[in-house]
Amino acid sequence: MKETVDTNWIGNMVFESDIEGYKIRLDADEKYGGTNQGPRPKRLILSALGGCTAMDVVSILGKKQVTFKEFHISVTGDLTDEYPKYYKTIHVVFSFKGDNFENNEEILTKVDRAINLSWDKYCTVTAMLNKSSEMSYEIVLLNS
Repeated sequence: MKETVDTNWIGNMVFESDIEGYKIRLDADEKYGGTNQGPRPKRLILSALGGCTAMDVVSILGKKQVTFKEFHISVTGDLTDEYPKYYKTIHVVFSFKGDNFENNEEILTKVDRAINLSWDKYCTVTAMLNKSSEMSYEIVLLNS
């Protein structure tokens, strides 16, 4: 199965990608001629990872009947010093708020299992990034 994304030059360092009919504008940093009309392309990799694993985790936790009120993912990548710069390490923080979540070992176990299933079996972005980056995560459970 092939997937295609079309990207068109708008001007200067601005490009627009069409992904399944959704338009995403990309731009470079001002020091490289950008005009701040969109995110930097490399950061979309972190966004893709966050979105991919988040969708898996929400689906798996639903099947495990874990209900939460808030869910936030923060993805941080540490770049190499040499070119081509890539994320040598990526760390993901999965934060949940729900009733009686703090210090709840049962919820922690289910969330951890959901993340492991995502990373080991379902999330294709994680599978790709695992080939080039050292990946880690942590879980934060808070009461709502």
